[in-house]
Amino acid sequence: MNKISRWVIGCVLSSLLVPAIATANSGGEHHKKDKGLPPGLQKKVDQGQPLPPGWQKKLRRGDILHSDIYDRGHIVMPLDRDGRISIRVDDSIIKLDEKTRKILDIVNVITR
Repeated sequence: MNKISRWVIGCVLSSLLVPAIATANSGGEHHKKDKGLPPGLQKKVDQGQPLPPGWQKKLRRGDILHSDIYDRGHIVMPLDRDGRISIRVDDSIIKLDEKTRKILDIVNVITR
């Protein structure tokens, strides 16, 4: 085999490997998308029914609050000068950044 044949074969093999490497590296990003609520819970929200008590446990500081849950909330503390707002959803008060809906804190209210 001459040098040109080796070069052509090398280029072909390299071009086949590049997409495989790119796909392997980008695979971890899909879990960061805002997936929203599961279909069953979404149906309850659409009908105006309360969500089950365990849904709050799935929310954590740093998460982005889904728009359906945000829309169900009632403002407890209005927008402050830092762009933070507190809303009450069921038995929880959620403090978040108003523009990004990033959760800053969650307080579960105990009712008797």
